Amino acid sequence: MSFKSKIAIIASLILITLIVLLRPYYLFVTQTLKISTFKTLFSLDGIKTYDDHINILFLGIAGANHDGPNLSDSIVVLSYDLKTNSLTTISIPRDVWSDTLHDKINSAYAYGGFILAKAEVQIIIGQPIHYALAINFDQFEKLIDFLGGVEVNVDNSFVDNEFPITGKENDLCDGDKEFKCRYETLSFVQGGQKMDGELALKYVRSRNGDNGENTDLAREARQQKVITAIKNEVLSVGGLINFSRDIKIYKALKASVETNIDRKAGLVLAQRLFLARDNIASYVFPDDLLVSPPVSARYDNQYVFIPKIGNWEEIGNWFNNLLTP
Repeated sequence: MSFKSKIAIIASLILITLIVLLRPYYLFVTQTLKISTFKTLFSLDGIKTYDDHINILFLGIAGANHDGPNLSDSIVVLSYDLKTNSLTTISIPRDVWSDTLHDKINSAYAYGGFILAKAEVQIIIGQPIHYALAINFDQFEKLIDFLGGVEVNVDNSFVDNEFPITGKENDLCDGDKEFKCRYETLSFVQGGQKMDGELALKYVRSRNGDNGENTDLAREARQQKVITAIKNEVLSVGGLINFSRDIKIYKALKASVETNIDRKAGLVLAQRLFLARDNIASYVFPDDLLVSPPVSARYDNQYVFIPKIGNWEEIGNWFNNLLTP
């Protein structure tokens, strides 16, 4: 799966989150309070903007069941163009080095929440970040269950004999030197199947499957399939008009999302991003603007990326050019 495809799926996930989180409020405003839909959707009073753009920072957090639970696995800037009703998404490599943090940029949220994460990204892109959204992927098991499961088409049959069992990471297995009690065997058969939340997350997290399913690329492809299945279910006709189910989805998502977007801004953003859903351009940082220096104490003996010219001016110019028609 290409970087652009991955970013597009992430954008879809953010779109789902905003629409579902704000839909109950939208219905309350328009149906209960009888406030004009036009005023609700198109008034920009109190909405933060810069040069006719709204910039949102998206962070995908690994979750408690992973090493570094508060590290940002995904860092994406979404810039919505108020004039063209289009959305540009830019993926920032999580291995970018921060001199301020003396660590990779994916640790900013863990160290200082949205304030620090926004500050670090602003330095890189040379523009303000107006809003931020962090999603804990561990919680999406609940969302899938509220949806009644999702239909996933398994491309390749595979067996994973070493899938770790949560809670048994330190089990001594009664002296078994191979620690077999820490693992379970997963088996998936090619073809379409309905998956509940637990099975879907096992499907995307498997790392030791046979038949070529033990690579990061294969894992990302499986993640794409499940996220697409969630998107299709949530944005189905029934999903958009079923208020009772919307409330359940809202509760599931609320537990997995942290944001500094207030209801007013979120309502506007959710509806505008929905309108821009077919007008999304996705980008990654150009390889020729970043370099990977030798692993050394200067970078805490980590593999990192730094700007090729020693500062972020080129990256800022590149980012700004992307947003200029």
